[in-house]
Amino acid sequence: MDILTIIEKKRSKQILSKEEINFFINAYTKLHTIKDYQAAALLMAINLNGLNDQEIYYLTDAMLHSGNVVDLSSVKGIKIDKHSTGGVGDKVSLILAPICVALGLKVAKLSGKGLGHTGGTIDKLESINVNCNISKQKYLSLLKTVGMFIASQTEDLVPADKFLYALRNSTGTVQSIPLIASSIASKKLALKTDYIFLDVKVGDGGFNRTIEDATKLSNELLKIFKAYKRKCLIHITNMTQPLGRAIGNALEIKSSIEFLKGNPECNEVKILIYDFLIDILITTKKVNNRNKAKILIDEVISNGAALKIFYKWVCAQGANEKLITSGEYFHPKYHYEIKASKSGFVNYKSTKSVGLSSFFLGAGRLRKEDPLDYQAGIYLNKIRNEPVHKGDVVATLYSSKPIKKEAITHFVNNLEINQKPLKISPVIVKVMK
Repeated sequence: MDILTIIEKKRSKQILSKEEINFFINAYTKLHTIKDYQAAALLMAINLNGLNDQEIYYLTDAMLHSGNVVDLSSVKGIKIDKHSTGGVGDKVSLILAPICVALGLKVAKLSGKGLGHTGGTIDKLESINVNCNISKQKYLSLLKTVGMFIASQTEDLVPADKFLYALRNSTGTVQSIPLIASSIASKKLALKTDYIFLDVKVGDGGFNRTIEDATKLSNELLKIFKAYKRKCLIHITNMTQPLGRAIGNALEIKSSIEFLKGNPECNEVKILIYDFLIDILITTKKVNNRNKAKILIDEVISNGAALKIFYKWVCAQGANEKLITSGEYFHPKYHYEIKASKSGFVNYKSTKSVGLSSFFLGAGRLRKEDPLDYQAGIYLNKIRNEPVHKGDVVATLYSSKPIKKEAITHFVNNLEINQKPLKISPVIVKVMK
């Protein structure tokens, strides 16, 4: 068996066998006998010609078993995992997880760092000195004592995904649905939780530009999880606009804490998180109706239980309690206010461009090893369709370094003020299971 034959088969739109896929994953990620240019050729052939359901299952399984699997059965209680495909201003996991714990669930989650215009949960946590590089023993300890953890993927968990993702990112094959599905599923299956909840973003601010692509990806993921007998619920959510007002690392931590204090940054964020939570509570059989679920969510926010869990969790993973409770973690040296040139209703022509504006300020990276400015980001004083008068502050740009004219120009060029509000899609597009 050799890689050239496998490349030629997929280039010719033939079906790869389990043995051929296992050979590729093992030779590329363990033995290192397949070169990057050869692996890139196969990824491009997959990107162009796709994989069928069986091939996607084989690829997921090979990636999953390229490393270890974490058994969480020693921890009592219902254990869930929540994952987002990534977007602009997506701080949902930071808010949702402590609320779930306050409501009696356990949350086990592996997250990644952001690339390009999309933010990463790990980056946000590291902006407040949370240690996300923890051992499997620490996973279990945190689940038992705090009820949750969010951690970086360790070297021995799905190592094949790390090799393939880095190559996909540098070869223009990130958008391939079979490759996205196997990447997400292998990481979720590596933690043996009872339920998997996924947020698949659709719109120019996420990886899936169309509802058709988001639905296709969701169907592939559901098929994989069904084959592994894992319970899964998927929300396809709107990323045609930034999620909320805060975009950046420390800035999104600040916004998350405010939500847990009962001060959501906007109604769209509250709708999304409450709908997620209600579906999670019903799916895990914690409640049997939506109204009761909402009452319970309101209760753990209003009585401070969810916020207390947040503080306990981040401090258990290394954050300084005084720093977090005082808010001193967000202290940008520079800021610049973008003001409205006329009156009307705000619109951001491209969500991706808003994310890139934050990236240009220093909040994002091109490569995983690039340093970040944790203080950099954007606060949208006015979100889409909110009224504004001439001279009002539309957005505030933050950075630890002097803000360059190019970053301001990029943001302003993406801003428009209309005479009437635009018609926009609901926050949650559809739910699949």
